[in-house]
Amino acid sequence: MPLDTAAGLDPYSELVVHAFDRVGPAVVHVTCAREDGGPAGQGSGVIFTPDGYVLTNHHVVANAARITASLTDGREVEATRVGGDPVTDIAVLRLAANGLPHAELGCSAALLVGQIVVAIGNPLGFTCTVTAGIVSALGRTLRTRSGGLIDSVIQTDAPLNPGNSGGPLVAGGGKVVGINTAMIGSAQGICFAIGIDTAVWVATRLMRDGKVRRSRLGVSGQTVPIDTRVRRFHGLTVESGALIAGLEPNGPATLGDLQVGDVIVALDGEPVSGVDALHRLLTEERIGREVALTVLRRATVRDISVTAGEG
Repeated sequence: MPLDTAAGLDPYSELVVHAFDRVGPAVVHVTCAREDGGPAGQGSGVIFTPDGYVLTNHHVVANAARITASLTDGREVEATRVGGDPVTDIAVLRLAANGLPHAELGCSAALLVGQIVVAIGNPLGFTCTVTAGIVSALGRTLRTRSGGLIDSVIQTDAPLNPGNSGGPLVAGGGKVVGINTAMIGSAQGICFAIGIDTAVWVATRLMRDGKVRRSRLGVSGQTVPIDTRVRRFHGLTVESGALIAGLEPNGPATLGDLQVGDVIVALDGEPVSGVDALHRLLTEERIGREVALTVLRRATVRDISVTAGEG
């Protein structure tokens, strides 16, 4: 519904109300059951196509034999799992319905620290609960429940509770910019969402193949800016790169002589502006192939060859 500007809302409230108006109807409560009918967890999700495709977290539906989605209009709809990716904790469901309200997806790469964001979900079973906060940090690395690392994660102080997992993180313009995935239980105001750019990349492959096959380097990292003087000196075309924050023992990168602190700026001649760009280039076609990396190491440029693994 349109905002009632006569209500005299302050700008902050207008942003929150607008975000909820645009995305709230597309948020679903996901309930999972085991083969024997017992509960297998619950969470949230967001419909992103009118024919019933839903984004949620992989860990919400990973152990489910039967999945039901509750819509905001009170309907309960059977859902099937299209596919899940434990590496990024993203899953796609398909609802047995058409003509559904659906959210518009935004761009997480355009987010700024300090920007207002809204989390919508079903914490503790309370349907369509809204919390608001700001983007606290960008480019975080988060360890998943399966032990993997998700790079380029959004940190926010919009409060999350059990049951929020898989719900949308929404910018003030009313577009989904992340999928809420975790909170730090011992802290206050430290919550995380997977950037929607990553979620869309994964969802596209799950909808096509049912799984994500990718090559891997065996590194964890984050997107960092590159000093202007360094860029100009080396003639780099990117303003940021993928900083290697950790190396897997005996992994492809370690065997290829990459080091913690290296900043990857190109792969096979393609510019790498950050972690998301690196992930997009590590396609299944490169599994088992030698890839040429251009890295910054203490302000010098080096070319290093690495044989990509599968992950």
